[in-house]
Amino acid sequence: MKLERHAIIKGVIFCETGLRIGGSNDDIEIGGNDNPIIRNPVTDLPYIPGSSLKGRMRSLLELKHSAITQQTGKPCDCGQCNICKIFGTHGTHKARESVLGPTRIIVRDAFLTSESVKELKAANQEKGIYYTEVKHENLVDRKTGKAEHPRPNERVPAGSKFDFEIVLRIFENDNENAALNLIREGLSLVQKEYLGGSGSRGYGKVRFINTTIDGVPFVLEEGK
Repeated sequence: MKLERHAIIKGVIFCETGLRIGGSNDDIEIGGNDNPIIRNPVTDLPYIPGSSLKGRMRSLLELKHSAITQQTGKPCDCGQCNICKIFGTHGTHKARESVLGPTRIIVRDAFLTSESVKELKAANQEKGIYYTEVKHENLVDRKTGKAEHPRPNERVPAGSKFDFEIVLRIFENDNENAALNLIREGLSLVQKEYLGGSGSRGYGKVRFINTTIDGVPFVLEEGK
């Protein structure tokens, strides 16, 4: 297969509500939060793994378009559809059997914009906020109304922004427009739902802003 070119989609992920993508609690200090988010191990700043955005786009597209997912709840591994072509075929043997070739999409890790780093550092110095917020939740006894089992969840505050980048590899005979429309639809579906965890409780509402492809506007669905 001949690789013809790369199309580069860039933009900003704007968090309209708190965003939670869980990290490891292996290094929790005494008194620390036992539900931490993922952070850059060098800078300690929160980031969004490319796998989280890619996986969320794919899962929503499969729920909408894949009969396999709709019937079994499992990822599509047909090795024939456009989702498998763009996002890659699940399963080693399926990937070997597939004639679709290499995965077309590369989703980079998304890091805080310089503007958000500045704002969160200021909040850290002025208010002691460690680049995140801690949201406390609990269960409520239906009969007594008493709150039970309190749990703190760390999350990135609403208003934070992350730079994101998606690379689309275009091979000879690929339908570029079909691939771009699938990516556009995947991003729009994430906007309609959520990114990260606890979306049904209000977390992870995001909006993709200033999106471009190779430097020109890349418009998502109308009004999104």
